[in-house]
Amino acid sequence: MLRSASYLARPRLPLHGSLRHASTQRPVSLVSAKSRSTALLVGLGGTVVVASYFLWPDSSRAAPTKENALLSPTHFTPVTVTSTEPCPDTNTRLMTFTVPQQSIPSLEEAAFEPIWSIYIKDDDIQVERPFTPLDGMDSEGRMKFWVKRYEKGEVGRWLHSKKPGDKIEIRGPLKTWPWREDEWDEVIMISGGTGITPFCQLIHKELLSQPSPNSKTRFTLLHSSRRPTELPPSEMLKPLIDYSQAHPDKLRLSLFVDAPDGSSHPAVPSSSLTVGRIGKAAIERATGSEKRTWWQRVLGLGASTETRVQDSGRGKVMFLVCGPDPMVSAIAGPFGRNFSQGEVGGVLGELGYDGDSVWKL
Repeated sequence: MLRSASYLARPRLPLHGSLRHASTQRPVSLVSAKSRSTALLVGLGGTVVVASYFLWPDSSRAAPTKENALLSPTHFTPVTVTSTEPCPDTNTRLMTFTVPQQSIPSLEEAAFEPIWSIYIKDDDIQVERPFTPLDGMDSEGRMKFWVKRYEKGEVGRWLHSKKPGDKIEIRGPLKTWPWREDEWDEVIMISGGTGITPFCQLIHKELLSQPSPNSKTRFTLLHSSRRPTELPPSEMLKPLIDYSQAHPDKLRLSLFVDAPDGSSHPAVPSSSLTVGRIGKAAIERATGSEKRTWWQRVLGLGASTETRVQDSGRGKVMFLVCGPDPMVSAIAGPFGRNFSQGEVGGVLGELGYDGDSVWKL
C-alpha cells in the first residue's frame, strides 16, 4: 500500500461559476430572447466544462502501449494474469502476473533494488494505481501481488474480476524507497493491512532469497491487522515466521490484531498474536529503548536518541512505515502536501526521531 499519486491531477476548472450566474437572473417571463440565447450558450459551456473535467487528457493516460519493448515506466506493457487465489480474508487475493519474455528487462538494473512497484491500469475507466510485487520479479517475468478489494478502490475491484489468461497493462518499475546496503544497522518496518507488501519485497530480496545473506542490517517487522483472518495469507507469512525463528539475529517479527475475533489464522496460533494496536510500548521494545533513569521514569520522560542507541547497542536505525493513513499518522505523523513526507510526528516524533530516521511509504 504505497502513497503514490495515480494520474496527474486534472486542472481545477470553474465547474459551477457560470451555471450559478445563469440561475440567478431575472424571472423567466422577463428574460429577453437575447438573454435566453446567452443562458443557453452558458449552459452548453458548462456541459463542455464538466465533460472536459472527466475526459481531459493527461500524460499517464496518453502513455503508449508497447508489446515488443522492454518493461519501462514510460509506456504500458501488456502482461498476462497467470493465477488468482482466494485468501482467508475474502476481500484479498494472491495474484500472479507474467511479463512476456521479450519485455523482461535486466533484473540487475538499479530500479529493481528494493523497494519498487509497478502501476496497473484499469482499462475500463482509464485509472492506474501502484502495486508492490511481493518477491520482486523472477527470471520468467512472474510477479506476485496481494491485492485487496476496497469499496472505493476502482483498480483493486477491477483486478478481482480478472481470470487466468486475461490481459492487463502495467508500467514500471518505479523505485519507492532508496535501499542502500549496510547504510543502517537496523531497519524497523511498521505496517498495517496491505502495507506489508513493500516489506515482504525487501525481506525477500535481502534475506529469504539468499542462502547466506551478506547484509549486516538487522530487520524488525511489526505488522497489524484488524482480526486474525485479515493477516496476510500463509503463503506470505509462513516464510517470514520460519526465517525469524531460525535466524532471530537477522529478522524479528511481531504480529498484532485489533481484536481476536472470528476464525484463527491457519499459519499463526492465537497465542503468537499481540492484541492491540502498535503503539509506543511496542516500538520501544523493538528499539530496546525501554531503559530510562529513575528520574526519567518519575517525570515520564523518554531517553534521548543518543541514549537509546547506546542502551540498545543497535547503532543507526531506520523506520519504514506503510499502511492506512490513520495508522501512518499515529505512528509517524501525517503525510505532507501532495504525499510528501511531511514532519515526523506521532509516536516516533514523541520518541525523538526525525526525517533522517523515518520514511513513510
